[in-house]
This record gives sequence, C-alpha cells and structure tokens, in this order.
Amino acid sequence: MLGAIAGDIAGSVYEWNNVKSKDIPLFTEKCFFTDDSVLTIALADTILSGTPYAENLKTFCDLYPNAGYGGRFLNWARSGNSEPYNSWGNGAAMRISPAGWAFDDLDTVLHKAEEFTAVTHNHPEGVKGGQAAGAAIFLARTGSSKEEIRRYIATQFGYDLSRHIDEIRPAYKFTEASQETVPQAVRAFLDATDYEDALRNAISLGGDSDTIACITGGIAEAFYGGVPAWIEAKVYAALDERLGAITRRFAARYSLSGS
Repeated sequence: MLGAIAGDIAGSVYEWNNVKSKDIPLFTEKCFFTDDSVLTIALADTILSGTPYAENLKTFCDLYPNAGYGGRFLNWARSGNSEPYNSWGNGAAMRISPAGWAFDDLDTVLHKAEEFTAVTHNHPEGVKGGQAAGAAIFLARTGSSKEEIRRYIATQFGYDLSRHIDEIRPAYKFTEASQETVPQAVRAFLDATDYEDALRNAISLGGDSDTIACITGGIAEAFYGGVPAWIEAKVYAALDERLGAITRRFAARYSLSGS
C-alpha cells in the first residue's frame, strides 16, 4: 500500500503537466497526496476497523474535501445515497492495493476486490480493473515471476499486455477509463528494473499520471519487497498525522516495510 501512495504523490504534479520522459525529478516540494491516497487509506482503515467501506469513503471525502475527486464520485459521496453508480473509471483500481495485502489466498483477494470496487464502480470494467490490480499485488507479494503475473492478468482479464512501455508511451493520452489505465500500469511494472524505475515508467506515459503511478507503485512494492527508505520518508512527510497513522498501522499489521 505504501508503494501505491508513493506513486500517487510522485505523479501528482504531472497529471496536468504530462511528461514523456523518465528523466524527471521523482519528488519535488510541490508534490502532494490526492484522492488516490485518501481513498486507498480509507480502504486500509476499513480492513483494520471493520467500518463499512461506503461509509468510510464518504467520511474520508468529508475530511479531505479538496483532494481532487472525480465529479461522479463527489456527487455520490455528498449524497444520502450509497448505491453504486456503474462507473467504469480507474478510480477503484487505484484505491484497491490494501486488498492485495490483507488476504491470504487469490480467490479471497478477487472476491474482496470485487466487493470493495463495486461499492461505487459496479460496471464490469470497473470491477475487472479493481480485481486485476489486487490480483497483481497478491501474485507479486507471494513469489510469482513477472511472466507469471503477466500471463495471469492477460488471460484472466483479457488485457493486452504484449507491448513494451516504450511502444505505448508515444500515443498514450489522458483517460479515466479503467480498461485503458490498468493494463498500462501493469506494463509499467513489468518493464521496470526496480521500484523507482516502475514509478518513472508509469509517470512517463503521461495521461492520468498520479493514478497510473499509484497502481504501478502498489504492484512494484509487492514484487520488490518494499519501497526504498528515502521514498518511504517522502510519503510520510507528505501525509498528515491521521493518514500517516493509518498507513503505519496497516503496514505493521501486514508486514510492509521499506527495503
């Protein structure tokens, strides 16, 4: 989960200022946490406390009203209605990383990813994106090779993972569609040499940079056994006391640590 938050923070300054290069400052003084981190940590709190996720999503949105939520989510969060709104966006995949860490078998991860995703994103593509991101994290943290992860995600979810990140980058444009974000985020991880390189791959695509890097970072953390200590320090410096405390509790419970 820490890796996902780091990706969000690193990508925050590039979402509306896209770059097509890996040669960038990964963290600057202008970096900040966005809705991706807030809602990821809301899920971590749900797993730790048992608070229903729909309730926590609304609570955390109230606590952090200016985090940059999508319009449909914001309308849902501020309404008295807790029914899902059939979204196929990438907003569920970017917040699902705690589910990939908290459960001990793949079937349970897939079930819980669907449950947590469908609170809002109950369109088949939304659910698929959440499940794919959660499954990739589970497989990465339990010893699967990159090829095994690629093959499972491509076969199980029908995503095209055949193109190298360098082939995707030139024509890739901003989109909030899950089916046009999750495969690219997975590929950014597959083509990386280490955790930091995975974030650079993700951000260099352009598009919805913080969300792509959030998804990529969650998988890369699981595969590489944590995040570098200097990146972990950047995360906790950016989070406020509440968000940092929940993240630390989740990390302690599920044995996440810097490398």
